[in-house]
Amino acid sequence: MSTSHSPIFVPPSIQPLRLQDAAQLLEQEYLPLEAGYGVTADGMYHIAGSTYMRNCTGQMVDWWFGHIQTTEQYKLWHPRDHVFSDWEGPRDNDSTYIGGHHLVHEYIGGELAKLKISFRDPAEYFGEGWRAAFDKSDYSTAICGKVGLWNPENDSVRYMGHLIHLIKNEPDGCRMRSRFWLGDADGLDTPEQRMASVPNGLPQGLCKHATEEMAILGTILPELYSRLSHA
Repeated sequence: MSTSHSPIFVPPSIQPLRLQDAAQLLEQEYLPLEAGYGVTADGMYHIAGSTYMRNCTGQMVDWWFGHIQTTEQYKLWHPRDHVFSDWEGPRDNDSTYIGGHHLVHEYIGGELAKLKISFRDPAEYFGEGWRAAFDKSDYSTAICGKVGLWNPENDSVRYMGHLIHLIKNEPDGCRMRSRFWLGDADGLDTPEQRMASVPNGLPQGLCKHATEEMAILGTILPELYSRLSHA
């Protein structure tokens, strides 16, 4: 990987956002870490990305996560890194995906990852009053979920992280503030254990991959939504 294009590992003087402090995203439009990755005070790797999506809306993003299911659809999102896609549970084109599970194979940092992404209610990360808080800060939606290492052979999963894609309204589109936390798994009780559980290269690879796939999504989403959302 070319150093000039590598995501930034932040210096110790910058404290990455802890998972339990996710609501601070609503209080500050730009935090010290908006693009890059680092280690939180409690030992999780925190990955941040920010993508400006012109002519896109939070409604479109919600629709996308309720629409995507097949491998063909998934490859549109990142033709090089995305390999396989399936779905379990709730999903439809009316933006229903919470409670569902996206089953994927994708390359992250050059390594094939088999993941189960289980979508959760934003209230779990932002509190019960999240809708009012979003309106106050001009956010339209948030895609939230737990990320697990998935074994397709026996359908087992070990959850080890979380994701939030927070959508900020902008005058000519929206801005997606993507956040990941890795190292949150059962049995990991110390910062050292959490850090050691995350494979080398994964935080940097995920930062790069997420930035690329969301940039691609921003270019294809308006046309797909216009053509398919009411089909």
